[in-house]
Amino acid sequence: MTDPATVRVTTVGQGVARVEWPEGQPIEDVQAAVVAALAEHGRVEAWVDPDDHLAQRIATWSGLRREGVMRGITIGEEIADRIVYARLADDLPAHEPEGFRALLNSFLPRKRAISQLLVRDRDGRVLLCRLTYKQDWDLPGGVVEVGESPQLAVAREVEEELALRIEAGPLLLTDWLPPWSGWDDALCLVFDGGEHDAALLDDVVRQEREIRDAAFCTVEEARERCADFTARRIESALANLGAGGPSYTESGR
Repeated sequence: MTDPATVRVTTVGQGVARVEWPEGQPIEDVQAAVVAALAEHGRVEAWVDPDDHLAQRIATWSGLRREGVMRGITIGEEIADRIVYARLADDLPAHEPEGFRALLNSFLPRKRAISQLLVRDRDGRVLLCRLTYKQDWDLPGGVVEVGESPQLAVAREVEEELALRIEAGPLLLTDWLPPWSGWDDALCLVFDGGEHDAALLDDVVRQEREIRDAAFCTVEEARERCADFTARRIESALANLGAGGPSYTESGR
């Protein structure tokens, strides 16, 4: 049996304690050390090796919420990464429902969501934007903020980037994007932006930090200007217009 005293609690800043424990330490010992430390500190934290899955579990079930990863910090004489777990004195305890949900929410996977708008002109061409941070063209839209409705997010993004106020209609497509070129995977939601006169382009005011150009393009032009998976996504979304409901694709397929 291990000794609870082997759990080390060190004051590392004003009101901040760091807890460490040896391999094989029971969760109950670490829980007790965290509770005791919170009686004298506003924050108790633990730095855990990303490869030590048992220590991550102990940190979590000791009531410490995962906050993120510190990369490239000095540990002794080594440069390493550490996952930061912490609990604040005013955090609800994990035995209360809201506290337990907050604990789970801190470490469960979170998937990025991207909302895009399929806007057409009277000839069936699709509004595309040439972006400043990549060479290919894409549908207007952007990343959904935390706590934001995807349908409202795409209208916000289009107004911010193009100064166009277009209400997002029904969902046309959910497209899963696998990890690519430095990006984690994401869900792309394509909403119907309706049909408009081509003169809509006259009202465009580009956000120059992100948008180089905007134009209505045919499907053939989209294939030439867009990444292959974007072109497939556009064609899948177009195929769903009036089809009675959205569909699901992976990388446009």
